[in-house]
Amino acid sequence: MYTLIRSITTRSIAFQQLLSFAISFGIAEYFYKFRSFALETVAFLATWFVLDFAFDLVIRRVRAARATQP
Repeated sequence: MYTLIRSITTRSIAFQQLLSFAISFGIAEYFYKFRSFALETVAFLATWFVLDFAFDLVIRRVRAARATQP
């Protein structure tokens, strides 16, 4: 985990990870009531992963669209 966090830039943490983390945390807090800390943690991490993947996909497509514009 330390190596993973160390390899991420501050800008990436501030703009992309923080937003996906906050949204995932809100979803987990509001919807996930499994009565098991482990299950709720796994569901939260899976939600964070999916949202981060979606944000990354959108960012890549926007950058690609900007690069192809004249």
